[in-house]
Amino acid sequence: MDRLIELLPKIADATLETLIYVSFAMLLGGIFGLIIGVLLTTTRQGGILQNTPVYWVLNFLVNFFRPIPFVILIPVIMPLARVITGKGIGGPALIVALVVAASFGISRLVEQNLLTVPPGQIEAARAMGASPLRILLTVLIPEGLGPLVLGYTFAFIAVVDMSAMAGVVGAGGLGNFALQYGYRQFNPWVTWASVLIIVALVQLIQLLGNVIARKLLRR
Repeated sequence: MDRLIELLPKIADATLETLIYVSFAMLLGGIFGLIIGVLLTTTRQGGILQNTPVYWVLNFLVNFFRPIPFVILIPVIMPLARVITGKGIGGPALIVALVVAASFGISRLVEQNLLTVPPGQIEAARAMGASPLRILLTVLIPEGLGPLVLGYTFAFIAVVDMSAMAGVVGAGGLGNFALQYGYRQFNPWVTWASVLIIVALVQLIQLLGNVIARKLLRR
C-alpha cells in the first residue's frame, strides 16, 4: 500500500498517456472508420452508390486487417509507423497501430449499423429525386445515428483494451504501468489500482454513450 502511494504521480501520468493514446485513436480511427464504413454501405449491391470493385477491395482490406490480434498487428505496422512518425517504437508508433486497428474495426461497426436503416426510407428519398449525397446526409446517417453512437462506444472500450499492449513497443499507459510496477514487482495494490481506473473510465464512457444513444433513439 505504501508503494502505491509513492507511485500516485506515475499513475496519474500513465492515466494521461492512456487518454492521449485512446483520444488520438478514436479521433483519427473514428473518421477513417466512418468513411470506410459509409463506402462499404453505399457501394455494396443495391447501395445508393453501387460499385462492386470498390466494395470488394474495401471489404477485403477490412476482413484482412480486422482479425489480426493487436499484439501481432503492432510489429506489422511498425514500418508504417516509422514512415509516418519517424519512430518504430514508443507512443507515436502505438498511436499509429491503434488508429489502423480502430479504423478497420469501426468501419465494420458503421456498416452494420447503417444497414439497419429501413430500405423503405432510402427508396422514398430516391423517389423524391434526392441525390446520393443528400440521402447519405439526411437519411442514412441521421437514422443510424443512435446505433452508431453505441458502436463508437463499443469501439472506445476496445481501444482502451488494446492500449494495454503499449509495452510491446515501449510506450506507456495504464496497461504498461500495471505490468511494470504491479505484476513484475508482485504488487497487487498497484495492479488493482490500474484495473480500477480502467474500469471507471470504461463505465463512464459506456454511461455517456448509452445516454446519448437513448436520446437519439427517442427523437
